[in-house]
Amino acid sequence: MAKTKRPRRGSLAYSPRTRAKSPIPKYQSWPAYEGAPILQGFAGYKVGMTHVIMVDDHKNSPTESKEIMVPVTVLEVPAMKVAAIRAYSKDTYGKHALTEVWSDQLDSVIGRRITMPKDYNPEVAKKALNEAIAAGKVAELHAVMYTQPITLSGVPKKVPDLMEIKVAGGAIEKQFEFVTGLLGKEVNLTNVIQMGTYADITAITTGKGTQGAVKRWGIMLRKRKHSRGGKERHIGTLGPWNPHHVRWQVPQMGQMGFQQRTEFNKRILKMGENGSEITPAGGFLHYGVLNSPYVLIKGSLPGPTKRLVRIRPAIRQGEHVVRIPTIQVVSVQSKQG
Repeated sequence: MAKTKRPRRGSLAYSPRTRAKSPIPKYQSWPAYEGAPILQGFAGYKVGMTHVIMVDDHKNSPTESKEIMVPVTVLEVPAMKVAAIRAYSKDTYGKHALTEVWSDQLDSVIGRRITMPKDYNPEVAKKALNEAIAAGKVAELHAVMYTQPITLSGVPKKVPDLMEIKVAGGAIEKQFEFVTGLLGKEVNLTNVIQMGTYADITAITTGKGTQGAVKRWGIMLRKRKHSRGGKERHIGTLGPWNPHHVRWQVPQMGQMGFQQRTEFNKRILKMGENGSEITPAGGFLHYGVLNSPYVLIKGSLPGPTKRLVRIRPAIRQGEHVVRIPTIQVVSVQSKQG
C-alpha cells in the first residue's frame, strides 16, 4: 500500500501567532550603507491594487522586451516631517537610548499623539548631544518622524503615526549635521528611494480574530466516520499519552492575522506627485480619490486598505540590477464592478 505523505500546512516560523502590539510596524535591522548620509525609511498608506502595462525588462525572460500586464499595489505617500533626533549608545548588552533633540517647529496635531513639552530649549539638547558624540558615546542616530494623514482624503484620521528611521552613511558627526538640517522639515519618498530599485515593505496583516485549526493551519476535515458529534473540524489528536504535555507544534485554534509581516525585494515601478492621474473612475474601493504623491509597487502587500505601510531599502539586495521601468499604461478602469 502506498504511503501517504502530507507535510504540515502553515509555517511554525512565526509562532506564537499573537496580535501585534501596534498597527505601526517596527524594524530591528537596517541595510548596510556606505556613502553620503541618508534616511533609510519612509511610510505611506495602502490604497488598493490596479495593474499596469509595461515592457518586460528582465534579462532572459520568455517575454523579454514585450509588453506584459503586471499587478501593482498603490500607496499614498505624503511628505513626512522630522520631529526629533534620537541617539543610541551601545555596549555588550545592546543598544540603549542616550538622548534626544526635539524640534521646536512641530505641528499642533502631533499633540494628539504625544504630550508636548511646555518649556523646551532645543539648543541645550543639541549641545549635550554634540558633547556625547565628541566623547564617543553615540553609536547610532535615528530620526523620529511622523506622517501627515490629515492631508489625505482616503484616510479618516488626523492623528499622525510616529516612528524611528535610521540615519546611515558617513561618520556620526556627518550624520548629525545632516539630520539637524532636516529637523522640523518635510521629507519626501524621493529623498529615500528611487524608481526601479528594490525595497522591503512591512505592514500589519488583516486581522481575522480567533479562528479554528482548519482555517488557521490548513488541516484536513475529518472523514464522515471519524467526525460524529459535529467534530469534523477538530484535529485528530493533541499528542501522545506520555509526556502529559501538548506540544506547541500541534495546530490549534487561536489568533489569526494582525501580525507584522515583511515582503522582501519588492520593485518600485512608478512614483508620481499627482495621485489623480492614476485614480480609477469612481475612486479606489474602500479608499476613494488620491490627491497626494503616490508609489506603485509590483505585486501585493500585507494589510487592508488605509493601513500604514513602511518602506525600507532592500536589505537582501544580492545581484539586483536597477532598471528604470518602461510603463505604457496605468489602468484607470473603474473598480466598482
